[in-house]
Amino acid sequence: MSEEPRSDTHGRNHTDTRTDTHSDNRTDTSTDTYAELAAVGPYGVHPGHALITMVEPHPGHEYAYNRWYEDDHYYAGAMAMPWMYAGRRWVAPRDLQLLRRPEKSAVARPVTAGCYLSTYWITDGRHDDHMRWTVAINKRLNRDARVYRDRTHVFTAFQDHETTAYRDGAAGPRDFHALDHPYAGLVLQVVDAPAPTQRADLLEWLRIRHLPKRLAGSPAALVTVFRPTPLPGDRMTYVQQVEGVDTRLTLLWFLETDPRDCWERHFSGLEEAVAETGLGRVELLAPFIPTVPGTDRYVDRLR
Repeated sequence: MSEEPRSDTHGRNHTDTRTDTHSDNRTDTSTDTYAELAAVGPYGVHPGHALITMVEPHPGHEYAYNRWYEDDHYYAGAMAMPWMYAGRRWVAPRDLQLLRRPEKSAVARPVTAGCYLSTYWITDGRHDDHMRWTVAINKRLNRDARVYRDRTHVFTAFQDHETTAYRDGAAGPRDFHALDHPYAGLVLQVVDAPAPTQRADLLEWLRIRHLPKRLAGSPAALVTVFRPTPLPGDRMTYVQQVEGVDTRLTLLWFLETDPRDCWERHFSGLEEAVAETGLGRVELLAPFIPTVPGTDRYVDRLR
């Protein structure tokens, strides 16, 4: 791997992680193996699983972190992997961070932590296959010094898809289009049931009653609902084990307008609506806008 110091437009020196020819030219996998793998197993388009990761770069490292993620990790640590077929990055400038609720969150401490959010879809039925690859490639990236350390994982979890609710029925993009469609914003909502035995009832209430009502006439075209799964024991040590595996649900609201323009009108009262059922508590409600790939747009507005 060729590594040369270079300066970005902000005068910061960092490492060029572009590769020419890898120093190890050996291959332990024959081309026939790839053909064999492609011929078996699920290969549909349904997002059966997701990686949802909210990260906080350490103060003073915002530009360097963003360039590392945009220029290297988004691809080498995510999109280049088998069965991870769609991805999108989102950002919360300071004004959006200050809209988050509740003030005392079980997810983000403080609630403003985690200014970048990355979301990825994984083919249904390929979670285990993908996990074996992602653990191995991240170990390799660590050995090759291609992991940026000055960051904190606030909320990182692989998740299984539970349901998707649509505002317009059969019209419009489907959930498998959601990370490619040019949505103007996204709201991350995390809800915890009081006990594992109540999560199924919470999900049913969301699916049948709450989400259809909230979507009607709103700027949200669809909402995907996931439940977190445990991270493998051989994960990277800087990523904490997932909390709330038995009680938590994660909702992604895909917006056709900037969240600032619809926050009070369409996202007020969500905590109260959930609490009144006795089935759960909203632990995070956080708006984001999409990043512009290949740029440092919004980095100067994070603090």
